Amino acid sequence: MSADWATIFKAYDVRGIYPDQLDEDAARRIGLAFATWTGADRIVLGRDCRLSSPSLAAAFTDGATRGGADVTDIGLATTDMVYFASGRLATPGAMFTASHNPSHYNGVKLCLAGAAPVGQDTGLADIRRLAEQDGGETGRPTGRGAVRPQNMLEPYLEHLLGFADVRRFAEFTVAADAANGMAGLVVPPLFERLPVKLVPLYMDLDGTFPNHPADPIQPENQVDVKRAVAEHGADLGLAFDGDADRVFFVD
Repeated sequence: MSADWATIFKAYDVRGIYPDQLDEDAARRIGLAFATWTGADRIVLGRDCRLSSPSLAAAFTDGATRGGADVTDIGLATTDMVYFASGRLATPGAMFTASHNPSHYNGVKLCLAGAAPVGQDTGLADIRRLAEQDGGETGRPTGRGAVRPQNMLEPYLEHLLGFADVRRFAEFTVAADAANGMAGLVVPPLFERLPVKLVPLYMDLDGTFPNHPADPIQPENQVDVKRAVAEHGADLGLAFDGDADRVFFVD
């Protein structure tokens, strides 16, 4: 298919219905375009748990490596994990996710080294132009890049724990609703290291979002965490979106 470029390129990311608006060919072109535009030796790549994310990420990898960039694949990740890895590894990053959108959507968020944002006015329009031209196609004389897996979960958890002295935490009870999204990757191992009782809701990663959409701004998607706060006498409730870069608080 020919990607619906005008529709899927938004102000700050790429996002659309899979596969009608965004498919593997488009992801491959965007990967090549991103590698060409950045000129980076390496790109860090993560993905959410949507059913289409593995094939889209693989296609992006094919394009990026064809453009001469190595790909550091951190696998399943939250968007903030990709931004963290971009800073820690000093390399541009890409995260396949459609955030709070329904399961039949997907997309990609892009950043420069140090997690510097890429939006319409900071390169996304240029990447779209290259992608429409089959990614720039020229590549680099270095040849095809390599793919290297790297687990960033443990360094990311250590980074999070560095924000506060957990020894001073009160013994709170916290209800957390991951909505079967990527918060389920981070919240359980993080809370194991906190002196806090966790009431977990929908922590299993499931890109079909079987319990409710991962869109916590909608009141109907707050019902379960509100109920859990009341039933368990929790001090706080947390409701995450699909890629866990936003959280809503319930008192």
